Parts: sequence; structure tokens; C-alpha cells
Amino acid sequence: MHSAKPSSSRSHPSRTGRWIAGGAVAALLLAGAGAWWLVAGSADAGPLASPTSTGSPEGPALTGVLPDATEMGAVELAVTDLDATAAYYRDAIGLTVLEESDTRVVLGHDTPLIQLDASDGGADDPRTAGLYHSAILFADAPSLAATLQNIAEKAPQSYQGSADHAVSLAFYFGDPEGNGVELYVDRPRDEWVWQDGQVVMGSEALDPNAFIEQNLSGDATGDAQMGHVHLRVGDVGEARAFYADVLGFDVTAESDGAIFYSAGGYHHHLATNSWQSAGAGPRGDGAGLRALTIRLPQASDLDAVAARLVDADVAHELADDVLVTADPWGNTIRFITL
Repeated sequence: MHSAKPSSSRSHPSRTGRWIAGGAVAALLLAGAGAWWLVAGSADAGPLASPTSTGSPEGPALTGVLPDATEMGAVELAVTDLDATAAYYRDAIGLTVLEESDTRVVLGHDTPLIQLDASDGGADDPRTAGLYHSAILFADAPSLAATLQNIAEKAPQSYQGSADHAVSLAFYFGDPEGNGVELYVDRPRDEWVWQDGQVVMGSEALDPNAFIEQNLSGDATGDAQMGHVHLRVGDVGEARAFYADVLGFDVTAESDGAIFYSAGGYHHHLATNSWQSAGAGPRGDGAGLRALTIRLPQASDLDAVAARLVDADVAHELADDVLVTADPWGNTIRFITL
């Protein structure tokens, strides 16, 4: 984990901000200091209550091409309002400013999670290739609950939904520029179900109010890292050819218009979908995703990826233990060592 203790402002948050959740958001009510998300069909979700299915002795179909210790690193975004976007990640999500200048703000815990670069380009278009969401994984439910409580008080309008995915409990937000942000905690791995080498992921109702109430008082470490990155692409078959066949990720799940990838048997480190972006060509120079980072254990792992890029005739640069390439839509992929 790459983490820091939560700031004192988040260690013991008040209980004034609350969401009422279940299915689709019906209304947002602001009353005094409290914020309530009101949705129909509220469902109770206890502190990592077990899903209806049980863990399967079947496991993932591992190729072992990428090291088991592969991790995701910082996501780099171009933004048109640097101050407002940085304030959201700092004050609402609770990330620490690690580096700051007039044109760049880097936020995270012990290591960077989000890099924001000022841009005078146009707004990001969800019909183009780019970022669907960055997903921050919390080490424990109390740390996630404290962050959700903080967002409910400071940026309730950013809430977009929540879901129990069987492998994880996830809460979705949008930053001031519309970049998707997922905050989640994993269920224990022995509860994940694998069928024919692929992990079973659902999308059941999840009540954020119940999650906060039942987890806020627990022992929070504050630990968090970039768990996965979900991309918009023009064609999922072409995405598979690049991310699985060339880079070496294992395919862990497939659905209509989406493919999920990982290393080492994780449910997913990456996902690609064409739900809104089917047929999209290379990215332009506007706001949105600039780059995503993949962390490998050692320099020889970078060399192995570079060799596969050479074999596939994919342009890349390798220097000073940093390997940079791009997917077919111009999304920059940066490999670094842990």
C-alpha cells in the first residue's frame, strides 16, 4: 500500500452529511449543514457483508506475462480549471498535495495518485477515447467511510452512484471537470467467484448511508492506492489486442462493450469500454486523460514489455527506468518500477 494517515479534519468527521441510496438517484436535498442523496429502493449494505454467492475453488486463467506484483500508479489529467479541480481532490477526497506550481498539482498519499496539468484546450468529450474513471482502492472500510462522509459534507453534488460488484463495494463521483472517480474497497479474495477463468462481477444496490453508518467508527488506517483505471476506447477488440496480447495483461472479465484486465489474479487493474465511444479515433489535445501509470517490480520487467512492443511494432521510448508508449487511441501509458 502507498498511503498516509488521514488528516485530522477527516479522522473524526461529523455525521451531518448523509446520502440515502439504493437504485438511481432521485433527488439531492441540501438542508443546513447536512447533505442527503435521496434515491428510491434503499438497500442495506453492512460492513463488507458477504454476497449471495460464495467463493469458488476455480481461479483466474493466469498467463504470468506481467509480474504478479504489478500495480497501477498515478493518473495524469489535463484540466481547464486547475484550482477548482485540485481543491476537489484535496478537500473532498482528502488527498495530500505532494507537488504544486502554477501549471501542475500532484496529489496522493505517500506516492502520487492524481496529477493535474493546466490546459487551455476544450472540455473532454465522453464520446471520445480517454478516461472513464480512475479508481482509488482503500485498504479498509472505515477509511473509505470517512472519505465518503467528507465528500457528503463538502461536495455532495459530485456523487453519481454506488454498487456492490461482488468483488468490491464501489462509490462513484465526478470531479469538477467531469472526470470519473471511483472510491472502493475490495471484498476478501476468498469470496471472489471465478468461472471458466473469469471473475464474476455484479452490480447490486449499495446504500452509502448504511455503509458510512456501519463502518465509520472502525479503525481507519487511511491507506489507499490507485486500484484500477477504466478507459474509454473506440473498439474493445482492438483494445484487447493491445492491452492483453502486447502489454501482457490477463483478461479477467468480459461484458457487452467492455473488457477487464489484470495481473496476478486481481479482479482488474484496467478496463476498457466502448459504451459511448464506439468508433472513436485518436485523442485530441483537449482536457481529460493525459497518461496512466503502471508500476512493475524491477527494470527487467520494463525490458520485457519493451521487447513485446518491438515485436508488435508499437512505438515506445525506454530511458532511465521509464517506458512510455501509447494505446491505439493515443492514451499515454507510462511504465515505471516500484
